[in-house]
Amino acid sequence: MTPVFEVSNLRKAFGGLAVTNDVSLAMAPGDRIALIGPNGAGKTTFVNLVTGNLPPDSGEVRLGGETVTKVNAIGRVRRGLVRSFQVTRLFQDMTPAEHVALAVLRREGRTGRLFGNFLAMPDVMAEVDELLDKLGLAALMHSKVGEIAYGQQRLLEIAVALALKPKVLLLDEPAAGVPQSDTGRIEQALADLPADLAVLMIEHDMDLVFRFAKRVIVLAAGTIIFDGLPADVTKDARVREAYLGSYAHASPAA
Repeated sequence: MTPVFEVSNLRKAFGGLAVTNDVSLAMAPGDRIALIGPNGAGKTTFVNLVTGNLPPDSGEVRLGGETVTKVNAIGRVRRGLVRSFQVTRLFQDMTPAEHVALAVLRREGRTGRLFGNFLAMPDVMAEVDELLDKLGLAALMHSKVGEIAYGQQRLLEIAVALALKPKVLLLDEPAAGVPQSDTGRIEQALADLPADLAVLMIEHDMDLVFRFAKRVIVLAAGTIIFDGLPADVTKDARVREAYLGSYAHASPAA
């Protein structure tokens, strides 16, 4: 299958320290990949490089076969590469409906229109209603974000990302800061993502990783040290030493 997303020999150094060291990977439509590694491994730097928020020193990023290494972040979003952030970046005084509607209008290049009129746009509202209902947020669509629970805010971030109609979705710890009682909603939202969407998730919760991922990539000191099946990651000596440690010994059947 032709890759929808490819990274080749990506490198980035700060002050002579390589934080992304010759990283290469490819994703096909429908992939579910977890990117894991110790703090300081370079995971967030890698995401910043591939989304256009940080220029690489060398290497290439391709979307659908097109080289986008010099395309800015907005241009990559328009081509189907969308990310969420580890810390929520929602506007506390805006409603879920406004967030999703703005994403739809941005995707269609219609943000020049008066945003306050989105309620009178049947096509936009149909998409807003569908996405918020799918993520269990329909009853809160006109509440201010600052008034809804943090777990629901993380679900809203997923709704906003989906409104941009991505081909590749990068999720930076989607359950971070979410109470244990609400993580099931996040996991269900991940399970319900479109089957043809390629998803790369950065995550520290190994139980969530094993439930979500069909493939695991381990980054350590900016270098990929493992790329393979979840069932094999805990057996890898380098991964045990660099990251998993006691988890690997406690979860032999994971």
